Parts: sequence; structure tokens; C-alpha cells
Amino acid sequence: MRNLYCTFIFAVLLTCVFSFNVDQKNSLSFSGPLEDMFGYTVQQFENSEGKWVLIGSPLSGQPSKRTGDVYKCPVGRDNNNCIKLELPKNTTIPNLREVKENMTMGSTLVTNPKGGFLACGPQYGYKCGPQHFISGVCTNVSSSFQILNSFTKYQECGKEMDLVIVLDGSNSIYPWSSITEFLNKFIGRLEIGPKQTQVGIVSYGETVSHQVNLSQFDNMPALRDFVQVLPQHTGTKTMTFLGIDTAREEAFMPERGARPGVKKVMVIVTDGESHDYYNLQKVIKACEHDDIERFGIAVLGDYGRQNKSLSEVQKFIKEIQNISSEPIQDHFFNVHISSFTFVKEMDVEIVRQRPTKAGRSVLLGAVGAYEWNGTVVMYTPGGDVVPGKDAFFDPLKEARNERLAAYLGYDVQSASTSEGELYITGAPRYNHTGRVVIYRLDENNRIVISQILKGEQIGSYFGSVLQTVDVDNDSLTDLLLVGAPMYMGPEKDEQGRVYVYRLKNNKFKHEYTLKPINQSCCTLQSAGCTNKNEPCGARFGTAIAAVTDLNLDGYNDVAIGAPFENDHRGAVYIYHGDQKSLKKKFVQHIPAGGDGEKVKFFGQSIHGVMDLNGDGITDITIGGLGGASLFWSRDVAELHASMTFNPSKVNLQQIEHQCEHGNRKSICAKTNLCFTYRVKSNQPTVKTTANMTYTITLDSLRATSRASFISKDLKNDRRTTQKFTIMDGTKECMEKTFMMSERLDFRGPLTVSVEFGKADEEGPVLDESLPKSINITLMDCGNKTQTCIPDLSLKAKCDEQSKLIKEKEIIYLNITVKNLKDKAYNTNVKINFTQNINFVNVEPDTKTTTVNDTEVSIEVGYPFLGNNEEVSFILKFEVNLKYFQKEIEFTVTATSDNEEDFSTMHDNRATISIPVKYELGLTFKVDVK
Repeated sequence: MRNLYCTFIFAVLLTCVFSFNVDQKNSLSFSGPLEDMFGYTVQQFENSEGKWVLIGSPLSGQPSKRTGDVYKCPVGRDNNNCIKLELPKNTTIPNLREVKENMTMGSTLVTNPKGGFLACGPQYGYKCGPQHFISGVCTNVSSSFQILNSFTKYQECGKEMDLVIVLDGSNSIYPWSSITEFLNKFIGRLEIGPKQTQVGIVSYGETVSHQVNLSQFDNMPALRDFVQVLPQHTGTKTMTFLGIDTAREEAFMPERGARPGVKKVMVIVTDGESHDYYNLQKVIKACEHDDIERFGIAVLGDYGRQNKSLSEVQKFIKEIQNISSEPIQDHFFNVHISSFTFVKEMDVEIVRQRPTKAGRSVLLGAVGAYEWNGTVVMYTPGGDVVPGKDAFFDPLKEARNERLAAYLGYDVQSASTSEGELYITGAPRYNHTGRVVIYRLDENNRIVISQILKGEQIGSYFGSVLQTVDVDNDSLTDLLLVGAPMYMGPEKDEQGRVYVYRLKNNKFKHEYTLKPINQSCCTLQSAGCTNKNEPCGARFGTAIAAVTDLNLDGYNDVAIGAPFENDHRGAVYIYHGDQKSLKKKFVQHIPAGGDGEKVKFFGQSIHGVMDLNGDGITDITIGGLGGASLFWSRDVAELHASMTFNPSKVNLQQIEHQCEHGNRKSICAKTNLCFTYRVKSNQPTVKTTANMTYTITLDSLRATSRASFISKDLKNDRRTTQKFTIMDGTKECMEKTFMMSERLDFRGPLTVSVEFGKADEEGPVLDESLPKSINITLMDCGNKTQTCIPDLSLKAKCDEQSKLIKEKEIIYLNITVKNLKDKAYNTNVKINFTQNINFVNVEPDTKTTTVNDTEVSIEVGYPFLGNNEEVSFILKFEVNLKYFQKEIEFTVTATSDNEEDFSTMHDNRATISIPVKYELGLTFKVDVK
């Protein structure tokens, strides 16, 4: 079950502080046996009978027969009991001796957009005689749950065949028991009988002898008993081509049992170069003329014992390849004598499949093909496309060992572009780091590779999960997501990664990488969390599903599974589409809830393309081992807030807006706060109300407020919270009056803030992309907005370019500050200077000045510096001879409490440097004796 388990580990949905509109409290659950892997795959489905959830259970029937199956689970009916479809019983391929005991039906499950669905069992097999081949099978099921047809890739069992083994028995073959063991295993895989396969054996060394005639044994046990005691031919020479030619001329004669019209096959087994190589072309040409198919087996045991050079080994291998029929890769084998077996590769194994966007063809990954290097098979109405062994690799550029057991076909996808269809497949074990191959088919259905994406970490299984996404519903692919679920995190746990690529000009370009919450498995404190020190090991990216627009914003979304998160209970991360990409931060994290003992790895499968409860919004189905749940998506609503003031702006001179309240006079203002509410779903006949709440705060940026509300009971307060009810498609407004303090302080802006949201959890959720608060600055800025944006311009200069310093030397610094735009509240100029001077005073001395060591701070334009207002002043400094420095430096900066645009801040700062020299002072003292 290694491939079954690793191929389809999918995602999860749970409860946490990160939540949006997937309702985690009122889900519809379906349960089944954990040991049957019930919930391993899920699909949403609809037919004339109603709406369903299809659930795969690939080990159903165990322990004796793990045939697997698919269940149909009704949605919206009183009885939601799941019904087994009995697909294995009715899945059949004509003229095959089928082996269904371990077929694992339901490992792959996908619905057809035009109706019906496909279910696959990757372990389905068949027998040719005693040989058991694994090929996999897919069943096409109609919308009424009737099996339409089944298909697989298989080799027809050989009917009648005359097979002659040409066996090197020279003295170099050692030990001989390995050869007899090989013959027994090889013969054991054949159906031997008069109307099936007949076997003859010719041995050779310097001479040739017939050990077994074709008609000598009519059953396998008798032949195996004879081979067990078959003597070694011996001989000091290896006359290979004498043996082949003798077998061609004599072993296939009617007198030895050869049958007219029956296929002739020759298997040549040898461990060294022949002594009659000069006869190769003549003998092989004669075999071709007699239509004999030849398999060459090179035994390397003697070459290893004699430590022969690589060139000698290659020369020997080349000879045996020249003996073998075309194509060489299917007819030539080389083995070591210690492990001498003859095993032809199994047929392709269906691991995972997806319908292409065209809807008429089906892609099937076959990871077991070509010695587990893998391939992708396409079934089309016009015939099957089965790529060759090297179709996805370039032997001239790639080392052969890089693609060994690459598992190409582990997942498959297709992408729709303006220039046609692209096909995508993952090879998660390619060169240990994994890769993704993007290709197209030319007019002759040949593979044309257009791009290769490479993994970055050994063992990460990059490419094991693929998902293409059409974000904006224009029928063209926008994104490709590639999972690397075993990516090792910093704590040496399989944290997982998902790589996001954007399609542009028919090429996928990496945009960014997504990863799970980086914390221990028990940090979330969910029920069932037992080991609080256990690493997270999320395997994020084991499942990636494109889900139809969940939040009704017009863009499709993505759900990513992390089934090992939280003590192997699992979680799902939901990302919303945003124009041509995804929002990088997930909007909902859904951890597994419920009974963790019954369901494990909840979220191994995800599907979300249908509205299953008729509210016009897509719902999400999630499966785990032992169960599956259908999560309803809640409706989404927009709540917009606006606020106006009368007067619209406040300043010190607004005498006409003065009022008296509570035995004091000051400026009063009114605020009109309005909310509009709209539900997004397409249900125009249903008008619902929602309970909302808001909190309005005066002077929210300060600890002590400069304003307070006027209430009917004469109590004053700076903050108020109230609830209100609003109907879909309507507008609600509230009016509040507040009074400024008697001595209005304009050192900083006065901001009024409003926070708003739902008062309860009932009904639609609010659109998470919209603001949940507004902040408006109330001051006279002289523009159309209520936020003052100044533009301070600073000039600073000294008359001296350089200076000769003497005691009590005076330095003057001239500063001019001008505001080119809105009023700048609490404008301040800060001067930093070197230690070799001391601050004396500022002229004119009306400015508020703060001195701190080598820094002077001066307030200008109190309470604000108005538009086009300019202030100039002079700072006086005295030389400090305690410190000797080569320069006198000033750094002058102008700031205010308002935010200034970054583009205009280049002239808010000035630096002045004056090179100085110090006058030498000498004192002479004369001693008179």
C-alpha cells in the first residue's frame, strides 16, 4: 500500500482564531470504518435524484479481500446513511483472468463535468498462467450510478509459443546452482502445455547438446524437476554463435516438437564474450530470416570475480545487445550471478488520474511503468497515447541514474492557455529532489517538453501534488501549485511547502512559497493533543484543491491540506483568489475537531465545486481516514461605514460653533455615522436583518481626550458602544454631539475612530477584505479631506566655510522652516551638534526651547505652522575647548505631528560641516634667580 498511501494524502478543515465563512460548527458528517480507509477520497456529485457526497474506501473488504469501493452519501435528506456502490463486483475487463482481491477501488475518484464519475483501483491485476500482473483499472460510472465501461493497460497473455533457452554451460559459469535456480524461477512464470508454451533447452561450451526438446514436457512441475538436476555442459571455450545457430536449425524442428505457425522465441544466457564472435552477423541474420524473437541475458558474475576492466565489461554487454532483438531495452538484461533472475517489467500501474480541461480525454499517471521511472498515458476518443520509455527524458543531457524510480506520473494536471493545452506531471523522486514536467503533444501525439520545474530539497517529494487554478473564471489557467509535503522544516520535521507559479507567455514562473504555521503540534491546545513537545510535522501540501469562489468576490480559491498537523489530526488552510494570483496569507485555518479517535488524518481529500444546500455558495467536502464531513459556506455580507462632521473642521477661531453645556463653553460638533449593508449571495427574494455593533472613540490617538460626548443625562464621555439592527440593502445612520475641552490643545491632530462589526455569530459573515474601522482627523487643513498633509521645507546655513578657533569663539546657525501644504501641528526643529561647541541661545527668544547635552529642540508655529507660513531664527553657539575635533557639525531636522508624504521629505533634513583649526596659545614663564 505504499503508493496508495503516499499518492493521495489530502487536506483538513478545523477551528481556530483564523476563520472566515466556512461554518465549522454545523457540518454534515459521514462515518465509516477507519481500517477500510473510508474517506480517503471525496467528491461532490449531483444527478436527477439529488445531491451526494461520493466517498472512496480503498481497503473495504479487508482483511481477506481489500477490493475497496465507493459509497454514495445523500445530502439534504432525512436519512444520510451511505450506500456502497459495489463497483469491484461489476468492474470487469473481458478475456482477462482478473485478480480483484486487493484492487483498492476508490483510491482515485473524480467527477466528470458532463455527468458521471471515474473510480480507479491501482492494485487491480490479472494472471497469465501463474504470473500475476498489476495494471490498475478505471471504471466509468454514469450519473445514475450505472457502470458504463472499464479500461486498463495490459499485455495479452501469450497463447502458443515455442521457447528455446540457449544456455552457456562453459566452465566460467559458477556456481551452476544459480543457473538452475534461475531456470526454475523463469519456468515457474510460464504456462506450459501442448496448447500453450513449450520449452526446449540447448546447452553449449565448445560443443552443443540438446538437453530438452520442445515437446518433451507438457507441464511445468515435471520440467522444473528435470531442470533441478540439469548437469553443466562444461568446456573451456564459449561458442555462443554455434549454440544459437544449432538451436535455430535443430531445436525448432518438427521432430523436436516445434509447431507450425507458432511464435518462436529464443532466450540466450551467457557470462562472457564468445570465441566465435566473427559469426555474429551471419547467425543473427539467419535468426531474423526465420522470425525468431531473441532475448539476451548477460551474466556478470565471472567478470566481477576476475575484476575485469569497465571497457571489457562494456564490450561483452555490447555483444549480447547485438544478439538481442529490437527494441534493445525490451530484449536485453544484465544481472549478477548472485541475484540471477529474469523478471520482465510489469505493465503500467494506474496511480492517479484527472480529466483534461477539454473534458474528452483522460490523463492517467503510471508510476510503475518502465521500471518505476513512470509515464503518463492519455485515453482519447481517437485512441490511446502511450509515450515511449525516453519520452520525458533526454538521454544526452540527463544521467540515467537521475531518473531511476522517478515515479513520473505521481500526479497529473492540464493547463488551458491561449495557445492550447499544456499537460503537467510530477516525478517526486527524480534525482531525489523531485521535478515537474510541463509538455504538450504535437500533431503526431509526440511529447514536446516545454518546461521543467525542479525541487530544492532531497526527499521533499516535490511534484507529488499538483493543482492548476483559473482564478478569474476566464477559462484560462492562471496558477500552478506544486506540493512538496515532505519538505523538512527547521525543527527536522516534515513541515511541507507549496510552490506557487504564475502562467505567463506559456511559461510558469515561481511567485512565492506557502508554508504552514511554524509551531509544535500541541500549541493550538486542541482536544486530543497528547504530547506538547511533539514537532508539528504538518506535511502541508499533501493535498491541494482548487475550490469555486467561497467568499463571492468573483475569484476562485484554494484549500491546502496539512493532514499530519496537530498530532496527526490534520488541518486545512484556505487562501482566497486575488485577481490573477492568491492572497499570500491564509484567511482561514481549520483544525480537525470532533472525535479524534475515530477519524485520523482528517483532510486527506478535499473537494469544493458545488452548492449543496441551495444557498448559492460553494460548500467544501473533506475526508479523512474513518470519515468525511461536508462544511457549509456561510453567506458573505458587506458592511460599509462613513462619517461626516458639522462643522467639517475645527480650529481655534470657530466662535460660531461655540456652545454651552454643564456650565462651560467651548466648540461643539456633530458627527453623522452611517452604515450600509449588502448580502452578496444570489438570493434576491430573501431579505434578512443582522445585528451589528459599533464603538466610537473621540481623540483616539491620545490617552487624555480633548473632547467628550454630550448625553441627555448631562454625563460626558469620550467613548460609546451601541448595537443596531440593519436590513440587507438598506442604510442606517446615527448622530452624536460632542464638545471640545475649554482650552483646546492643538499640539496633535484630533482623531475620531469607529470600530464596527457583528454583534453575534448569526447570519452572514462580514467580508474580511473590507475595513472594520475608520479613522478621521478633525482639523482645519484647508483641503477637501480631513487629514492634514503638510510639506515642510528646511534651510540651514552658517556664514563660515572654515574657521580658526580661539577661546570664546561664537558660531551662528541660521534656520528657516516653511510649510508648503496643509497645516503642520506641533512643528518642531531638532538640532544635533558636536561636543566641541555649546548652545548659548536662540534669537528671537520667543521660541520654546529644550536643551539636552548636544541636542536642541525648538517649537515653531504653535499650535501649527500654516500653509505657506515661514519661520526663521538664529542659534548661537560658543566654542568648547574641552574637546578638540577637526570639524564642527550640525544635523538639523524638521518634523510635525502630521504624516508627510515620503516623496516630499527630502528637504526636511540638512547637514552642515565646518572644518576648523585651533589657535595656538603659549604661556612663557621665566625663573629669575
